[in-house]
Amino acid sequence: MRVQTLLEARWILALFALLATATLFVSAWLSLLFFLLFLCTVAFFRDPERMVPADPNLVVAAADGTVMDIVELDESQVLKTRTRRVGIFLSIFDVHTNRAPIDGRVIYRQHREGLCLDARRADCSEKNESMTWAFQNSRITIVVRQITGAIARRIVTWAQIGDELKKGERFGMIRFGSRTELYLPLNAEVLVKTGDHVLGGSTIIARLPD
Repeated sequence: MRVQTLLEARWILALFALLATATLFVSAWLSLLFFLLFLCTVAFFRDPERMVPADPNLVVAAADGTVMDIVELDESQVLKTRTRRVGIFLSIFDVHTNRAPIDGRVIYRQHREGLCLDARRADCSEKNESMTWAFQNSRITIVVRQITGAIARRIVTWAQIGDELKKGERFGMIRFGSRTELYLPLNAEVLVKTGDHVLGGSTIIARLPD
């Protein structure tokens, strides 16, 4: 269990631990319920190490979850060009740490206020609260967008503009169910399909041309 990730849950864990202890003298079943909620919270904030493919031509998933859509559209915030977007939905059962899809420097980080619609809705990308990142190396710039959901209400950022990250290195997380999007160049070969379950920092989602 990674300490930095677990610290994001410290107040939730403290509350459930306190309630489990306090209700032990009132109802063993109620105390057990709070203890189970404590364990569920620990499980949600798990943050396992991942095997990261070394090939610089390979782009990895920025989050765990299910590929909901792969569409071609304009990315107007950073790249201002036509891209292929891969949208990943994170359920409450997925690891919620976000990881860099390529080796690169963080050149952009911008928060946007918005709604908290269900992250499976087609319009959540435009309407929900989000944090947009751009990772750049000598070959390419890839945009990643963290999007809140109906349950997820907090985007956590660990990396700063100017930080140099290795592929698969953690840059933030979204607490509870949410969505993460990657914007890829049109000449990248997408290697996943809608419905696939991917692992952040490990699953190869695209191959860049040589």
